[in-house]
Amino acid sequence: MAKRDYYDVLGVPKGSSDDEIKKAYRKKAKELHPDRNKDNPAAEEQFKEANEAYECLKDADKKAAYDRFGHAAFEGGMGGGGPRGGQQGDFASAFSDVFDDLFGDFMGQRGGPGGGGRRRATRGSDLRYNLRVTLEEAHEGLQKTIQVPTSVACTQCNGSGAEGGSEPATCPTCSGMGKVRAQQGFFTVERTCPTCSGAGQIIKNPCKGCGGQGRVERDRSLSVNIPAGVETGTRIRLGGEGEAGMRGGPAGDLYIFIEVEPHKIFERDGPNLYCRVPVSMTTAALGGDIEVPTIDGGRSRVKIPEGSQSGRQMRLRGKGMPALRGGAAGDMMIELAVETPVNLTSRQKELLREFEDQSENNSPENKDFLKSVRGFWDSMKG
Repeated sequence: MAKRDYYDVLGVPKGSSDDEIKKAYRKKAKELHPDRNKDNPAAEEQFKEANEAYECLKDADKKAAYDRFGHAAFEGGMGGGGPRGGQQGDFASAFSDVFDDLFGDFMGQRGGPGGGGRRRATRGSDLRYNLRVTLEEAHEGLQKTIQVPTSVACTQCNGSGAEGGSEPATCPTCSGMGKVRAQQGFFTVERTCPTCSGAGQIIKNPCKGCGGQGRVERDRSLSVNIPAGVETGTRIRLGGEGEAGMRGGPAGDLYIFIEVEPHKIFERDGPNLYCRVPVSMTTAALGGDIEVPTIDGGRSRVKIPEGSQSGRQMRLRGKGMPALRGGAAGDMMIELAVETPVNLTSRQKELLREFEDQSENNSPENKDFLKSVRGFWDSMKG
């Protein structure tokens, strides 16, 4: 029986790129794997056939020979050692190539090109610091010194982890790769080297100051610039101020999360401030001026219109919080709370009763409400 064209086996046209061939093989390998096709006796042969095709086409030299001569390129001594070793050109090699493609990027982040284990150092972790500031501090901005408990580079070994300036040695188990491979049936599985924990190196003479880690725990003082306009949830990043790296690796970053404390007078809503100001009943009725505080420590005079009611708001433009990223400042909203007098004397009560007797047309809202209530009761009777 004539051998099928390798491109037909993988379902790709001749001239396909390496990525297209690899993608097609990965799909075929999943579809035809014997573990997923126990009821299909032909699946295993098709699986081996796909493996043989990929073994040839993934190699640039073999692919070029196959494109020119077809299967004859690997028969009768031409280009010997071709994929006809096939079933000997084993699946583990082909699948390992796909495995590296799938997971190599992830592992590479841990150690650079060529896989995770080639790293010589490890980046330090990012740190989070929660910082509480007052509303006044958030309005003005400030420089604040904080104490951050973190790992810093060991000064005795300059972060190398080795005593007396000696160099780490290549791990004998993984030969510096940081990972070991184990064959399991058709699959090649990679695991972190148990001897060096993936570092690729071992320290025969560890530093006494840090125990070979290259870093020690210590509180560190940092001066932080808090810009004006910050609010709860604002995040400030300090690059390289996080945990020190292992064995000379780069430090992580420090993220400062801002929490603005509640204020006794002002309530914040984004860039705007709200201030609830109690006013006497006579001031609300007759009108007048009141003095209110502002967040910058100043004072502003506000004119109360005659006949003001509770809940009425007045705006002081530009008296709110500054914009964090530039732009106009917010406003300050004054909300009136008309206060009912208490602890009245006999004379005050008498005067209020006289006022009540003569105030038939002075409470329009109350008059409209009573009219609506009477209409409601009449409709219920009906």
